[in-house]
Amino acid sequence: MDFIAIGDTVVDEFIRLEKAEVQCDEKNENCTVTLPWGDKIPYDFSVMVPGVGNAANAAVAAARLGLSTAFVSNVGDDHYGAETLAMFKNEGVDTKYIAVNEGVPTNHHYVLWYNAERTILIRHEVYPCIIPENFDAPKWLYLSSIGKHAGEDFYNQLAAWLGEHTDTKLAFQPGTFQIDLGIEKLKNLYAHTELVACNKEEAEKILGTGPIEIKSLLEKMHAIGPKIVLITDGPQGAYASDGEKMYKVPMYPDQKTPYDRTGAGDATTSTIVAALALGKSLDEALLWGPINAMAVVQEIGAQKGLLKSEQLEKYLSEAPEDYRVELF
Repeated sequence: MDFIAIGDTVVDEFIRLEKAEVQCDEKNENCTVTLPWGDKIPYDFSVMVPGVGNAANAAVAAARLGLSTAFVSNVGDDHYGAETLAMFKNEGVDTKYIAVNEGVPTNHHYVLWYNAERTILIRHEVYPCIIPENFDAPKWLYLSSIGKHAGEDFYNQLAAWLGEHTDTKLAFQPGTFQIDLGIEKLKNLYAHTELVACNKEEAEKILGTGPIEIKSLLEKMHAIGPKIVLITDGPQGAYASDGEKMYKVPMYPDQKTPYDRTGAGDATTSTIVAALALGKSLDEALLWGPINAMAVVQEIGAQKGLLKSEQLEKYLSEAPEDYRVELF
């Protein structure tokens, strides 16, 4: 197996708002959306998207790029769980490590979507969090968001498993609850991490630094254990370091106005990891990620726009001259 993702999967229910009031600070950041309280608010339409989530999106991205892929997760014994399993099978993702839990519903999130941005109402059900029996060691493990029911013990068990299976490389994209656990409780896991990926604000939260410049963030993230650090920074592009060199790659130009930005970060990170799993060098892999992110934001949800390798290679061959990786 080339690529196994570990994390929660959810059903995202998108609700496209017709009207809302958005307020941001003077830097056009820290935005809030306001809706009338106690009123009836019309919406444009809603769409149900099963089988998403950070790790789930990574599994689908890897499968579409040609890697043999499986997913470790949980669903409920309801129709949402059945739809989720069917979706993964249709994408060529092996579902043998997805547990079906009796009496527990499948995770269900609500996405309030206005213009190209969204706010997500989340709820993670409490599932057993274990390393499956007869777990085949892949070339790459991709760990991302799991609810807070996955405690320190699970991550220590995973770190111990990685210590026994040194040919497997770990890509870690920390989710909200994993970031909240703090560095100390995850120190064994970070020590066994080949690549850690997050956005700039998440890196600052992990390190507890407050706003600092990218070079310092990369250096400080290296200090907690990972061999490769990847930090995305929205319109500024993405940055990476292998401990010797630091790289920057810009966003790939949008082909049209983005429709929904859900999953852009997942697409960037998982595609870079998939490219590494396919044997690409780090600087080559960095060129792949933003292309898939560009494609994802043209569609609803985090997976519909994910590209196959021949589609991605075509965009790469047609890239403008200034789309290149630079040292900084």
